[in-house]
Amino acid sequence: MNNTFFNRIQTLAAGIGAIGVIFGAFGAHFLKSKLPVGDLETIKTGVLYLFIHTLATLLVCALSQHSPNRVLKASSLAFIIGTVMFSGSLFVIGTASLTGFPVSMIGFITPLGGLAFILGWILLIFSPKNK
Repeated sequence: MNNTFFNRIQTLAAGIGAIGVIFGAFGAHFLKSKLPVGDLETIKTGVLYLFIHTLATLLVCALSQHSPNRVLKASSLAFIIGTVMFSGSLFVIGTASLTGFPVSMIGFITPLGGLAFILGWILLIFSPKNK
């Protein structure tokens, strides 16, 4: 399997991790005085899941160095897609009181992102191992 794919995923995951730091700091310093506690908790949840699944994606990239396969490829894609959908939608929902964005338009995206996370973890269970 071509490691170019996993190199690109690693780069993408690192970029998403940087966005997590930026958004976490933005929430902690700028938004703290502008949003209700519940909205801040929504953003915190988004940042937490972003970091967990960024690290999971990097783990999959590391595993691919020993045994690159389609299952690891699918797992990494599920984690990336889940992060964008789950955390991204929580960031939009958490800031809706400032932006006026109609949350009802994206509320369904969060659980789909959660399903992508679950799929990524299940794929790791079935990832072929070198013997």
